[in-house]
Amino acid sequence: LENLQPEIKELAKRLRYEVSVRGKQLGWSEKVARFHFSRNMRKVVTELYVRDNCHPFKATLLLWVQIPMWVCVSLALRNCSIGALGSAVQEQFSSGGALWFTDLTAPDSTWILPVSLGLVNLLVVEV
Repeated sequence: LENLQPEIKELAKRLRYEVSVRGKQLGWSEKVARFHFSRNMRKVVTELYVRDNCHPFKATLLLWVQIPMWVCVSLALRNCSIGALGSAVQEQFSSGGALWFTDLTAPDSTWILPVSLGLVNLLVVEV
């Protein structure tokens, strides 16, 4: 989308000129000329999106999936860690860790997991 902006600006400038010339020929009012410009500009921008396969909705699609998924996983982990699903699950969490984190219900005092998770997320965003 960002790469298309210079091309869209150039096309808008050219279309504005063409509409003003055509409007003067046909005696359009300013309101009618703006209507024709906006309608034709929408068509041109839509054609550019189709040509480059970069509709703005595609950029937000990940958020519409990722945010509800994040909320559901966060709630599920919270329910598991506070024992809402039963004491058997909490017992498994308190004895089922590995390496330096043997108790998954205790906070990470070394901050290794939160920092590494943050760095991995930053790497994913930057790549």
